[in-house]
Amino acid sequence: MSVDVLTFGCRLNAFESEVIAREAERAGLSDTVVINSCAVTNEAVAQARQSIRRLKRERPDVRIVVTGCAAQTQAKMFAEMAEVDRVVGNDEKMRGEAWRDARAALDGGFGIGTSEKIAVADIMAVKEMAPHLLDGFKAGLPRVFVQVQNGCDHRCTFCIIPYGRGNSRSVPMGAVVDQLRALVERGHAEIVLTGVDLTSYGADLPGTPKLGQLTKQILRHVPELTRLRISSIDSIEADRDLLDVIADDERLMPHLHLSLQSGDDMILKRMKRRHSRRDAIEFCAQVRRLRPDITLGADIIAGFPTETEEMFARSQDLVDECDLTFLHVFPYSKRPGTPAARMPQVAGGDIKARAKRLRDTGEAALQRRLATEVGTTRQVLIESATQGRTEHFLPVAIAGETAGAVMTLAIKGHDGARLTV
Repeated sequence: MSVDVLTFGCRLNAFESEVIAREAERAGLSDTVVINSCAVTNEAVAQARQSIRRLKRERPDVRIVVTGCAAQTQAKMFAEMAEVDRVVGNDEKMRGEAWRDARAALDGGFGIGTSEKIAVADIMAVKEMAPHLLDGFKAGLPRVFVQVQNGCDHRCTFCIIPYGRGNSRSVPMGAVVDQLRALVERGHAEIVLTGVDLTSYGADLPGTPKLGQLTKQILRHVPELTRLRISSIDSIEADRDLLDVIADDERLMPHLHLSLQSGDDMILKRMKRRHSRRDAIEFCAQVRRLRPDITLGADIIAGFPTETEEMFARSQDLVDECDLTFLHVFPYSKRPGTPAARMPQVAGGDIKARAKRLRDTGEAALQRRLATEVGTTRQVLIESATQGRTEHFLPVAIAGETAGAVMTLAIKGHDGARLTV
């Protein structure tokens, strides 16, 4: 065995795991598993720790390196685990020299003491972002991710991610276009732009281009690109160019995932979000006017400190007010060092119950959308021999088709989870 990478958390981590695998193998690491961790909730950190312990029980001879957001924010904790051989920082993990250093340390038998295990620098000192063109993506893979932005300049009171990712930084537009052109030439039908705070793209670049301008440049200069997707955005930062592309170019898929977090204005203020409930509702109505068939998803937190039942009800009502289809529900998780951790907390049982109610609301919304698709004809990207995705990211049950193809399929029904043809 050379290097295996276990990925936790977001789509950005999934992209970065591909870079890690490539760079670690180029560095000559062997018999090593890299844990690319997530820090967004306490549960995510606990899952990484449990996986490390289980992995060492099942494969006692394997060497374990931990990286990712949890490694960046809690390096000492991971280094103190007897099962862990090395802790690599979130910026370092994208650099070949970090993996060459890891190989030298591991092969040399170093890293016995806690401090010697840690290779984590100050993430806030990182000012630039290099593009990472992945020649390791398998040719013809249906969907691939391209990282165009990292870090976050905002300080939402519940969020520890800026301390794991650093401040916002962007890949220059020309480099992004070059990456997409190369990926299209390799046969990838759908490309997803991803980042930590995607709609802050460009603020650190000369001329301060925005996400909409980047999107226009991609679609103009990579005409062979079949399908472009945008991952999670902050609706209050959506620029005019982005709205124009949503309205005018069918190659941008009609699906947006929004970072809404709550439907109550007081909770939004205590979260230090920059939008109001009305802003969210008006944005969703605006994009529906521009692209009537668009599908919207959102992140919503249940049980944020000080949230009452009435406040929670406003979040639940937002699913209908914004006509959301995909709901990503986060039970509030108290993250040490964040302002929200010092606020009056909601009881754990109430958080769990509210999260379930919100998920049930989201499931009902998805069922309604699946039902409205029956009788339509959709362009379906074949992901595997058993599943594809429509332009709106709705899953489709299929049988025996070739992964990577985009097929025109008539939707005949649904099974409660996926559309059927």
